Amino acid sequence: MAVSKDKKKIEHLLERGVENVYPSKGFLESLLKKGKQISLYLGIDPTGPDLHIGHSIQLRKLREFQDLGHKVILLIGDFTAMIGDPTDKSAARVRQTRDEVLSNAAKYKEQASKILNFDGDNPVEVKYNSEWLGKMSFADVVELSSHFTVQQMLERDMFDNRMKEGKPIYMHEFMYPLMQGHDSVAMDIDGELGGNDQMFNMLAGRTLMKATSGKEKFVITNKLIEDPTGKKMGKSEGNMITLSDSSDEMFGKIMSWTDGMIVGGFELLTDSDVSEIEDALKGGMNPREVKARLASEVVAFYFDEDEGAAASDRFDQLFQKKEVPDDVAEVSIKGSMNIIDVLVETELAKSKSEARRLIDGKGVKVNEVAVENYDHEVLKGALLQKGKRHFVRVK
Repeated sequence: MAVSKDKKKIEHLLERGVENVYPSKGFLESLLKKGKQISLYLGIDPTGPDLHIGHSIQLRKLREFQDLGHKVILLIGDFTAMIGDPTDKSAARVRQTRDEVLSNAAKYKEQASKILNFDGDNPVEVKYNSEWLGKMSFADVVELSSHFTVQQMLERDMFDNRMKEGKPIYMHEFMYPLMQGHDSVAMDIDGELGGNDQMFNMLAGRTLMKATSGKEKFVITNKLIEDPTGKKMGKSEGNMITLSDSSDEMFGKIMSWTDGMIVGGFELLTDSDVSEIEDALKGGMNPREVKARLASEVVAFYFDEDEGAAASDRFDQLFQKKEVPDDVAEVSIKGSMNIIDVLVETELAKSKSEARRLIDGKGVKVNEVAVENYDHEVLKGALLQKGKRHFVRVK
């Protein structure tokens, strides 16, 4: 596949959703306009079983590089995931076993294929960093460590905060950015991209590339989707939209976002003209309508335009008209008709303890009436509702 030097595409790549480029945007622009194929990667630690919409920001940017003809690598951090990235963490992560990590990563390629192309004449390559990190000797680790100082590590806000609070900082946490930096050296790449929260780790790779080969690695930091408190949308914060969510789940979760997240959502998750969205909001257009357009466009991207429109119709039917959907699943129940057992058997709750929590939080209705006690008996034909979007009819 020939490398494209299309000026508009390069400008879009360098501007949309991009927070910073190191060493500079001018450096990367000059590199791209030469028309020579460059290599870059995105690293993802499999700390959970699903890629989420935060990952999609970087995956979409990777696709832009791929479409221009550049070599793109999706790096699965199967080794680094066992260590745990300390970024933004007020305490050390719980370490995962190799089996847990590999189980989490099992569907990453399938989910990423909704955005990236793993076939054709310029397919995305998948690599695992255990291929080199798992083979390093202690002497290799000492040599790697010699390129960094303790002072550099302590400059990170979360480490400084932990020290002030008297919380422990473990040595393996210091090693994490070194390992991520070594990924760049092991693959001998030209650049890396990731969320702006990964800047320190990615710049560690720049340091190592300069020290070991004199190579000027570029780094792109993308903006993140944040909730009203400033927390990023992701696994750790429990507010994520996953790439395996149903169209209704995607639509409903986006509709739960605050109005302040609308413009950022359009910039990072769609190809729509952001200035047009800003003008519509400034002109007095109802933010709910603009948000519904955002939700429809996101669903259309992962499914198709018809499903984007259908998800919007179902949401309106359920929330505005407060009607029950036409296609409610029916589940046959055997044995006890106690509400706790029924919630578990219909999979509205994963366990009896979760079922009790749902009832305590007024999150369960039977025939549109909130259940108030654990002894409630469910009659055949009853309509069960969990939260706002999940319905089951008992046969």
